[in-house]
Amino acid sequence: MGNNRLEILKSMVEQKPEDGFARYGLAMEYVRSGELETAVREFEQLLSYNPGYAAGYFHGGQTLEKLGRTEEAREIYRKGIEVTGASGDDHTRSELMAALGMLG
Repeated sequence: MGNNRLEILKSMVEQKPEDGFARYGLAMEYVRSGELETAVREFEQLLSYNPGYAAGYFHGGQTLEKLGRTEEAREIYRKGIEVTGASGDDHTRSELMAALGMLG
């Protein structure tokens, strides 16, 4: 079932690369399947097409943390804090600030 979902999401992204919902779903599917490097690339693409997609910063940062790429995680959290501050998304901003704080 998971493989089928992955193929469907890949197809959706191929048809419409800027579709934030599909690209976020694909990135999360890669996280679930343990393909973390591929997930990071998808989060990067997501945020290049959709810089206001707040969840991409949080989950992208978490994925970088899992890979031990702490400084990159800090950078994405900081960028997400900027973006969510500007958009007024206080909930996600507080989550990003907490994640950044946990990295020390």
